[in-house]
Amino acid sequence: MKQHTVIDSPHGPLTLVADDGVLCGLYMTDQRHRPPQQSFGERADAASFKAAQEQLESYFAGELTEFTLELRLNGTSFQRTVWEQLRRIPFGETRSYGDLAHALGNPGASRAVGLANGRNPIGIIVPCHRVIGASGSLTGYGGGLTRKRRLLDFERGAGLF
Repeated sequence: MKQHTVIDSPHGPLTLVADDGVLCGLYMTDQRHRPPQQSFGERADAASFKAAQEQLESYFAGELTEFTLELRLNGTSFQRTVWEQLRRIPFGETRSYGDLAHALGNPGASRAVGLANGRNPIGIIVPCHRVIGASGSLTGYGGGLTRKRRLLDFERGAGLF
């Protein structure tokens, strides 16, 4: 059974979605590939999402660099593999799509990695914002390039939100 709640963040409201109590979605306002609101289930009290909310607050306060939440990553086998690779990118660091493709043992899969990255259902916690272009440029981000830059600057120590 799916439930959701909305919490405040330095990036505006975040919609947290859980399936049988396990976090399966974190969506920003105006996020590309955001599922329809009706797919999030009934609205629940924020207390149902206490661990996620506490870890996100600690992250935004600069106190947490690695999330330890149980996650339910719903997607294809390839997407889930990419999303697990994203979780291995350390706080404050970036990787290119090519780096991720190499890590997956498929150096020619940069474009497929990018497509999977764009479909990440649990933004911020599964840090797709840490993926950049091969030249070091900021490339697409479902939450918008302004948010991506702010998240990267924050993680690189340019200041708290």
